[in-house]
Amino acid sequence: MKAIQLHEFGGPEHLYLGEAPVPEVGAGQVLIEVAATSVNRPDIIQRQGNYPPPPGDSEILGLEVAGTVSAIGEGVSQWEKGDRVFALVGGGGYAEYVIAHAGHIMRIPDNLGFEQAACICETYITAWLNAIVLANAADGDTFLLHGGGGGVNTAALQLCKAMFPASKVLVTASGGKLARVRELGANVVIDYREEKFAAVVKSETDGKGADIILDHIGGAYLADNMKSLAVSGRLVVIGIMGGASAELNIALMMVKRQSIIGSVLRSRPVAEKSRIIADFNHTVMPLFADGTIAPLISDTLPLEQAAEAHRMMEAGSHFGKIVLTIN
Repeated sequence: MKAIQLHEFGGPEHLYLGEAPVPEVGAGQVLIEVAATSVNRPDIIQRQGNYPPPPGDSEILGLEVAGTVSAIGEGVSQWEKGDRVFALVGGGGYAEYVIAHAGHIMRIPDNLGFEQAACICETYITAWLNAIVLANAADGDTFLLHGGGGGVNTAALQLCKAMFPASKVLVTASGGKLARVRELGANVVIDYREEKFAAVVKSETDGKGADIILDHIGGAYLADNMKSLAVSGRLVVIGIMGGASAELNIALMMVKRQSIIGSVLRSRPVAEKSRIIADFNHTVMPLFADGTIAPLISDTLPLEQAAEAHRMMEAGSHFGKIVLTIN
């Protein structure tokens, strides 16, 4: 099969379209013929040599796919050959075929195409799991979402507005993304290059602060995130683009009864991810099926242009997801 390979770890120039064996389907697994996959930040980190796949998963890049069921492993009864599906995978998405655990697959709603479905698993599940489930969100909460036009951030914004209409959502962004985030429904858009987001949050919440903060920056934002967090607020950290360490005022965190939650989706056990995906399918997928939420696609490129897709993501010019299609 065709698959994106790496000459060596490093820059996008090391990605190339090569060949790899079609993976063999095992018990409890499904082989998917891939029509579309998408680019995610962890793909960049893995390409650089800093994010190996979980043991047993493919070393080929790609964490989510959409396509049709091609073969079914022993013990799988809920899927049939030809089913239109999308899936969360531990690796292998940048290829014509990929193995997925049967419990990590969902059926594509009739109103969505393969390109749209390929945008859902990694970003929307991540946003829902962290900003809503782990943060114990409720209608009326104030959210601060970092990340401008990235896939997880735009997904979180859509989910918060759809599921909690009485909530207030503040979003940090910059440049041309400011207007687009506002159009997507953000109540307050903060230009993080020109404004101190902690000061804006304090002003916009009458000093109360945000109940929930979703952050992928990490160390560089920790101090200002804690300043921005309300009493009993929850900071959920899902990335460390701004560093893995920072100083924390533990006494203030205790007095304000604040929580810091760290979360990664990819390395969770198979059974745990199956439960998360089942809950997501039941709770969130109806919003896609009825058109309340539509996946945001920034750009669509053929698989052989994976290197260019990585350059686009690293440049930060995208708004929504970058999709790779396979003919």
